[in-house]
Amino acid sequence: MNFFVDTANLAQIKEAADLGVLDGVTTNPSLMAKEGIKGEEAVRQHYLNICKLVDGPVSAEVIATDFEGMIKEGEALAALHPNIVVKIPMIEDGLKALRYFSDKGIKTNCTLIFSAGQAILAAKAGATYVSPFIGRIDDINWSGVELIEQIVHIYQNFAFRTQVLAASIRNPLHIVQCAELGADVVTCPLSAMKGMLKHPLTDIGLQKFLADHAKNNG
Repeated sequence: MNFFVDTANLAQIKEAADLGVLDGVTTNPSLMAKEGIKGEEAVRQHYLNICKLVDGPVSAEVIATDFEGMIKEGEALAALHPNIVVKIPMIEDGLKALRYFSDKGIKTNCTLIFSAGQAILAAKAGATYVSPFIGRIDDINWSGVELIEQIVHIYQNFAFRTQVLAASIRNPLHIVQCAELGADVVTCPLSAMKGMLKHPLTDIGLQKFLADHAKNNG
């Protein structure tokens, strides 16, 4: 399972890369706004800066919601760097754009997936990744990881090549559950990734080892 960090913060991306487990990055307009990145040129330069920090897929989302606009934006984004993956929303014109980019050999990430039906359509249209938002599904009192299980099962039934990219990860448990269910990728905040490091028995064990070493060596 690949680990992507879900942020546009360069320091966090570098910290995640330094852990030695980072495979890629996902961003969205909200994350770019959080970092104060404004204007088309600044946004594109920021994507290039991200690509310098991680040798893996970097999802860059289009803003347009019409077919022609998505094609224009997506082609410009894909031309920035070979690692750019064009992020497309799950809407009718987005579905058409997924097929267009697939036919052109441009990698895509279909975002805002909240049902298995949407995931099936995205796979049929040739999406490279689909991004089910499991945390947001949890927020409406349904299990997001159940959707991951359903999509993985359907994709295995028909040997779809589209990868399941579990998004809207809220905690380390989400990551482990998605791994158990066979998600190809999880994208999460750095805090969730680092949270997997923590276990009280690890801390207790290390303290004992160090105390015994100190006692034995004066």
